[in-house]
Order: sequence, then C-alpha cells, then structure tokens
Amino acid sequence: MPSDKTAGKHSRQLLFSEAIAQPNTMAAQMAPQGHVSPLVDQPSLEATDHILQEIASVGRRLEVMDLKITDLTLASSSICADIAGFRETVTNLDQRLSAVEDHVAAIPDQEEELRSLRAKLTDLEDRSRRDNVRFFGIPEQKEGSDIKAFLSSLLTDHFSMEFSPPPEFQRVHRIGPPHKASANKPCPIIACFLRHEQARQVISTAKTRRPVSVDGHEIRVAADFLRLTNDRRRAFLALRPQLRSLDIKYGLFEPALRFLDPLPSHPYIRSHPRSNHCSLF
Repeated sequence: MPSDKTAGKHSRQLLFSEAIAQPNTMAAQMAPQGHVSPLVDQPSLEATDHILQEIASVGRRLEVMDLKITDLTLASSSICADIAGFRETVTNLDQRLSAVEDHVAAIPDQEEELRSLRAKLTDLEDRSRRDNVRFFGIPEQKEGSDIKAFLSSLLTDHFSMEFSPPPEFQRVHRIGPPHKASANKPCPIIACFLRHEQARQVISTAKTRRPVSVDGHEIRVAADFLRLTNDRRRAFLALRPQLRSLDIKYGLFEPALRFLDPLPSHPYIRSHPRSNHCSLF
C-alpha cells in the first residue's frame, strides 16, 4: 500500500499534467462542431504561461523537498543509532565509575592493611638478621684467604673476647662492590654467627672496648638492621639530649603503645603506659 508521501507526490504530478493539457483539450472538443476558436489576446496567454511556469517551479521545488526529507529521514535514523551507542557508552562509564568509587572507598582499609603488612615484614626481616654482625673499617684484603679465621683472631686479639665454645660462623663476606671501596672507606664485613648468644656478646663487648684499631683503621661493630630501622634509630638518637633533660629513661623497649605527653610528637617515639620510659618502635 503506497505511503501518504508517495500518494501526495503522484497527485501533484497529475494536477500539473492536467493544467498543461487543458487548453489543448478544449480546442479539440470545439473543433469538430464547426466552431471557430476566438482569438485570445496576448496578455492572457502570457499570464497563462506565467502560471504554468510557476506551477512547474513549485513542482520542482516539491521534488527537491522530497529529496531533502528523504535525506533528513536517513540522517535521523543515523542520529538515533548514534544516540543508542552513546547511551550504551554512558552505561558502561557509569558502571566503571561505580567500580572506581567502590575501590576508592576501600583504599583507607587497604592502606591500613598495607602499613600493617609492611611493619610485619620489617619486623620479620630484622628478626632474621639477629645473628648478623657488621664490622666497619677493616682494610681491604686484610682478611686474606680465610675470612672466618681472620675474624675469629680479630675478636680474640683486638677485642680481647673469650668464647666458649670458639666462635663459629655460618657465612662471612664483604658487602658492596669492590670497585667502590677505597683505603679510607673499605667495604664492611658482615658475619652470620652460628650461635645468637655469641653475636650479642660481640655487639655488647664492642661498645665497651672502643676504640679498636687495625693498621691505623678504627674498627666499629654494629648489629645488622634494615635501612628503615637504622633511619628510625638515627632519628631516636637525635632526641636523646631532650630525653635526658626531662629525666626520662630511653631505650629499645617493647611494646611501644602511645606518644609521650611531655615530648613533642615524633613519628618514631612511643612511651609505655604507667611508666616513665620511652622507646623506639
């Protein structure tokens, strides 16, 4: 069944054809009866031609409008398809935004969990180094081919330590690249003792036997901690004068629970409840 648009176009074409053919039809009807067509004046003919031209122009414009309407219909269909695609994109973006908002809302809990895991990891790694002792200032190549025997001799001869049984090591080696070492700053030696008690004995005795020198080089001994722990210790040492002025005992005590009230807040200092002690955590 033809559409209204097609029917309208067909009607306009039919009227246009009838308007053009009407004068000829009237003449053909009057000729067989013997009538003579009266003369038509020139202005009437010109007016008729003008009307016919206008009708033809309107028909052409209507055809152009039909083409434009068709183009607009196609464009409208394309726009509707684009809008449907935009709606789908907006829906996907809304879902992703909701997922991001949920993730952002969970970040504080994740950060707290991450801090807790980092603290546990730091504590575990520091505990795994409890049997390690670092020796600083020993000249390069001074240990010879047997570094364990050299270290045992260093402890008994220079630090005057007595061990029962003799010190035993799991591993002993220098730390750092050799090409960066110099006569004034040799690479440190790290020793992993077989017995934890001997490692603690070396550290505690070395504090009371300072200074100890080998070939004019001062030897220092320290426990083996992570860099983060060493940074916290250095920050704690900077507060020692203030702690002493307040007559507060300090040290590495556990557990550490809250800030000291008389001291300014510091990220590495905590105090023990119901005591006048503070500690580094």
